[in-house]
Amino acid sequence: QVQLVESGGGLVPAGGSLRLSCAASGSIWSINTMGWYRQAPGKQRELVASTSGSTVYADSVKGRFTISRDNVNKRVYLQMASLKPEDTAVYYCNVMFGNGIEYWGKGTLVTVSS
Repeated sequence: QVQLVESGGGLVPAGGSLRLSCAASGSIWSINTMGWYRQAPGKQRELVASTSGSTVYADSVKGRFTISRDNVNKRVYLQMASLKPEDTAVYYCNVMFGNGIEYWGKGTLVTVSS
């Protein structure tokens, strides 16, 4: 089993910044991909950013968000800048192993006020 715990969400004014953190524990050897997804009210969950051998960003966050990964401590971070009200969502940490099995955190709420 793998446990993922997110932190760092909160309320921020438009234009502000937040840093999300996700700590992985449990049977965490051979994690392949670590990433962040988000789900806004009434919308489907969508990829924000992920990192494995390469890094992928949603078009809507390119240039504003930066994902980073600490393999030693099994953490993944999402630095968010120039936040917009449309970034308001629950942000979920995700890890995927080489065999395709993936795990999700419980999510952290980010609210951007206009």
